Amino acid sequence: MSCTNCATDTNTTPKGCKNNGTCASGGCNKLTVFDWLSNMTLPGHQKQFDHVEIRFKNGRKAFFKNTKNLPLTIGEAVAVECTSGHDIGVITLKGELVKVQMKRKKVKANSDAIKQIYRIASQKDIDVWKKSRDKEQDIQRKARLIISRLGLKMKLSDVEFQGDGKKATFYYTADDRVDFRMLIREMATTFNIRIEMKQVGLRQEAARLGGIGSCGRELCCSTWLTDFRGVNTTAARYQQLSLNPQKLSGQCGKLKCCLNYELDSYVDALKAFPNTDIWLQTEQGTAIFQKMDIFNGWIWYAYKDNPMHWHKLTAEQASEIIALNLEKKKAASLEEYSEELIVEEPKKDIFANVVGQDSLTRFDRPKNKRRRKNRRKKNTKQPQTTNKQRQNNKQQTGNKQETRKKANPNQQNKKKNPNQRRKKRPNTNNKNQQNKTNNQKNKPTNNA
Repeated sequence: MSCTNCATDTNTTPKGCKNNGTCASGGCNKLTVFDWLSNMTLPGHQKQFDHVEIRFKNGRKAFFKNTKNLPLTIGEAVAVECTSGHDIGVITLKGELVKVQMKRKKVKANSDAIKQIYRIASQKDIDVWKKSRDKEQDIQRKARLIISRLGLKMKLSDVEFQGDGKKATFYYTADDRVDFRMLIREMATTFNIRIEMKQVGLRQEAARLGGIGSCGRELCCSTWLTDFRGVNTTAARYQQLSLNPQKLSGQCGKLKCCLNYELDSYVDALKAFPNTDIWLQTEQGTAIFQKMDIFNGWIWYAYKDNPMHWHKLTAEQASEIIALNLEKKKAASLEEYSEELIVEEPKKDIFANVVGQDSLTRFDRPKNKRRRKNRRKKNTKQPQTTNKQRQNNKQQTGNKQETRKKANPNQQNKKKNPNQRRKKRPNTNNKNQQNKTNNQKNKPTNNA
């Protein structure tokens, strides 16, 4: 859900509200609540609930009373009462749902702690508020330099200005107690504002700053999660996860809150499985638990003497062997119950990774020499000519011959007839033979 301020413009570039708290629809803000009673009218002779929920920077919300009966709408900026001066916030909820939210957060409607709304914010109030918000990053950077110079063991995470620009709240985290009296004096003289220091936890810090989790979505604590429940490592053990602190911890450094989301379903599924600490006694030897697949109902055991060879059983088969062992009987072997674990090679898709572009070692393989030879042969081959190109070549050659005939007309007589044969050279061997025959004829004959 997004408003026109967050949508793309004519140049197809996203604008975005940049988390400034000025989104008209409220869908881009943190910890939004959908008002599903907005289209319903109240019964007769009943007034609308006069309390309103107002949001400030980074999901900080508070309840205020509309004593002046101002016509307020969701997404409108208002000036509210604070300890000194006034503050600017955005209305996120009004009506009967505010009563439900106050009951959930255990806030009494008639308490004196609830402050009132002064007026709807004017343009001057909004300009002062935006100028003070623009100075927050610069003041945060300078304050961190002062903290490092004083050598205080604390981390400054965020700075929030009041709507009138006269006061700033500095949020920090620290492991131990910090004496920041000198820090407040020095910052008050440099910034010329009233300063309030507020310590928050690691999870509250992550909720204020926000970020992207390992799932690829925004952090739950900064979008919809408001109550932080304790998370133990037993939740990871029930879900058969490896106890790796880098994978189980979130951006706050604590265990992820999402480990509690599916814990109940895992606990219910584990009721059908036997205790994994029990060893199976068989005639072939004792078998030890290796791993399990909870939702498919499989469990793997291996003999103590041969831990590399696993046997796959169902949860019912494993509980049956345990029942035999309780009766002081041994099962024959795991092979009678199990199906041997065969590691199946993943099937290669025909249309996926054909060229090997997904493999990380594709550049480490030596290049084939045959490819080089084939490339050379392809380069030596003459390009194939089409019929049109052949006809054009014939016309060009005919034109060239005509120009040559015009330049040298005597060349026509010099052409050889195809029927005319070359004159043979006289053979010297044949002449010698003729001379011999002539000499024999000329010799005188002796008549008897």
